[in-house]
Amino acid sequence: MNVTNFNVIPSPSHAATDLNYEAELKVALDPVLDDLLDRTAAAGWDRRKTAYTIMFLAARKLTDTMPSPEATRSTS
Repeated sequence: MNVTNFNVIPSPSHAATDLNYEAELKVALDPVLDDLLDRTAAAGWDRRKTAYTIMFLAARKLTDTMPSPEATRSTS
């Protein structure tokens, strides 16, 4: 029996600039995402709309934490 602990996501073994980094991250997140999709479907949510909402929320998290272009411009 393969028991996955969804509370533990393994640390990367490659630098973020390494070509294998993204593939390794996909492997790390895949079971967590499957579990989240399964749990939301079991609660009655549409799986496709859940996946779309996860993408939306992830994109928003990135844009909410990125500095504005004005803040990154040089004042010289």
